[in-house]
Amino acid sequence: MKLHRIIATLTIGAAVAAPLSAQAETFPSRPVTLVIPFAAGGPTDLLGRVLAQSMGASLGQTVVVENRAGAGGTLASNFVARANKDGYTVLLHHIGMSTAPGLYRKLPYNPLADFEYLGQVADVPMTVIGRPDLPAKSPQELLSYLKQQGNKVNLAHAGLGAASQLCGMLLQQAVGAESTTVPFQGTAPALTALIGGQVDVMCDQTMQTVPHIRAGKVKLYGVTTRDRLKPLADAPTMREAGLKDFEVVVWHGLYAPKGTPPAALATLNKALRAALKDPALIGKLDEVGVQVVKESLQTPEALRTQLSSEIDRWGALIRQAGTYAD
Repeated sequence: MKLHRIIATLTIGAAVAAPLSAQAETFPSRPVTLVIPFAAGGPTDLLGRVLAQSMGASLGQTVVVENRAGAGGTLASNFVARANKDGYTVLLHHIGMSTAPGLYRKLPYNPLADFEYLGQVADVPMTVIGRPDLPAKSPQELLSYLKQQGNKVNLAHAGLGAASQLCGMLLQQAVGAESTTVPFQGTAPALTALIGGQVDVMCDQTMQTVPHIRAGKVKLYGVTTRDRLKPLADAPTMREAGLKDFEVVVWHGLYAPKGTPPAALATLNKALRAALKDPALIGKLDEVGVQVVKESLQTPEALRTQLSSEIDRWGALIRQAGTYAD
């Protein structure tokens, strides 16, 4: 009897262990959800959808994009931080992941403690643009206009924590004059207001602005990168315009909940690396000036280093500006 019980126990144990082992070996066995912390149609959403398609091909599973907009990206970040630790929920977030600790007094998660890091993804340049009938005709004239008009200038942004807000903060600091900032619930309504002449100036990512610039719907004054951009080759950098240290690039990273199994993380990182070599993805992003990061940055370690450094950088600027949210 005892021998039969031992055999039965071993058989049951093997039956339980086998599916678990098979499940670990076949990750992913169902669709993966890519959470985007901003509204559909915005720059991060556009990047996420291109990335999801390429990663899905590598994983052999559909990567479903889920938009969870609100509170400058913190709602989505908190959702992913609390999600199941199985590799099936990941987060694509931009520079806002590093500014949230400075902007929010009561952040419900810790960017450095509550996530696993999969790797950096892409750098998106920004443009400084104005309403079609803005008097300034050149970047230099725009800087003079901002200084002279001060708070008479309406500077639009896509909401607290948005890249457009951060770029606008830097622009005001660099010029040495405070504009009247006008927040919107997303990039699309802010751009609509700029095109319609309801606001004067705005910073935003090339993924969103290049089509409007090419169509002549907004005035382009400069790009925020160190070097000129291929899709906007005639546009000077803001450094060329006289702002010596002005440089803003919206970096993006891929995250999973803390405690996600190493095997799943390795599979996801492998799929990320494969996606960032996909000629179709590179071609789509190149059209709007988006640069896939070099291979050495497509690692968990590189993303963690970037995030930690940027938290320090933006925290100091935000404290200086006195911009907070409860």
